[in-house]
Amino acid sequence: MKNKISTYSVYFFFCIAIFSCSNDVELSPFTSDGCSLFPDSSLITNDDWCECCFQHDLAYWKGGTEEERELADRKLKQCVFKKTQDESLAKVMYEGVRFGGSPYFYNWYRWGYGWSYLGNHRGKYDALTEDEQQQAKKLIEQYLVNNQKNYCQAH
Repeated sequence: MKNKISTYSVYFFFCIAIFSCSNDVELSPFTSDGCSLFPDSSLITNDDWCECCFQHDLAYWKGGTEEERELADRKLKQCVFKKTQDESLAKVMYEGVRFGGSPYFYNWYRWGYGWSYLGNHRGKYDALTEDEQQQAKKLIEQYLVNNQKNYCQAH
């Protein structure tokens, strides 16, 4: 039993080493799931804030500085409030993304989710280089060409 644990430990650390040494700095194609772990619209009223989440996903996908994240989160809060006139809802969503969207969490909706979590040299709050900004622009253009309707419009 002890040998199995040792063997698995070696495999585990080997895999971590491989992923950590990768120099993959390519941004993955843009994806959005609307409001991730939160409803995209009200089940009671006609209020729909999905487009706010889609715009928020555009910022979160490419990542950037802490200031850019804070701005994206404030824009989400403002957009939700504008669409719903519900200050409590806007605040709950803002607080949710401030906590749950940390780039240090290994999930699909974190700040900078378009970049590999383990396999790149980028710091979690690094400003995008000119090359990275161009990658992001190109991938957004490809997304818009390939998706006549964004996630919110299609659902």
